[in-house]
Amino acid sequence: MVTFLPFGEGPNREGVEYVKRLLEREGLVDEAKVISAGNLRALREKLVGDCCYVVGEHLATYAILDLLRPSAVISVDAHTDLMHDYLDHGSWLAYILENNPNLRAAVFGPVLMIPTTPRTQLWRRRVRIFPALQRTRRTGRGWKAYTSIRPSPVRAISKAKEYLGEEVYLTVDMDVLRPEYGIARFQHGELGLDELLDLLGGILENFRVRAFDIAEISARIKRSKKGKRAVVEVFSLLREGVE
Repeated sequence: MVTFLPFGEGPNREGVEYVKRLLEREGLVDEAKVISAGNLRALREKLVGDCCYVVGEHLATYAILDLLRPSAVISVDAHTDLMHDYLDHGSWLAYILENNPNLRAAVFGPVLMIPTTPRTQLWRRRVRIFPALQRTRRTGRGWKAYTSIRPSPVRAISKAKEYLGEEVYLTVDMDVLRPEYGIARFQHGELGLDELLDLLGGILENFRVRAFDIAEISARIKRSKKGKRAVVEVFSLLREGVE
């Protein structure tokens, strides 16, 4: 079964509802469940366990992880979602890590990796970051390079597996794709669809993916031929990988 969560603002809800129809037309969904809620607490109360989720606002992934309680999560995202000021779509990963001390995480593909304001806290514990392009970070011993996922994600996936273990929950924020795919509402990432599929294929080959979601679907996808193709191909690959 596939669970659809039209959660968040209007464009997020419309986007999930549209993708449900799109995936059904493509023959990729045989049985579907739709769960709507006005806030995170109500969503958590309604959620049921599943292997596949399609969600609007990425905050919904917090509720899924709180239900499933995996030991590790991989987030493929243009943002780290590790802001630690208040719980929303930009901080859900920080707060689920804080509230589940047994959870570890890895983030693949981020572009924006620093706090947006001097007052914003950035969560750093039990998480590894693998940006799309080469970047550096300051440590007590000077500047150190992150392991990036370009030109090949193999090394990054290997390092993540050493840290996370064999089994993971996988969440894919579709804003990790470049702007021309027209899916997300705000900032986009630096990956093309082929690069994203290559990364996801590597994750599926190296981890047991217990369940997955694709997130930050917005109504913009209705007008994007590339976006529709991307959602269909990503969902198809992941659905096959967890069955």
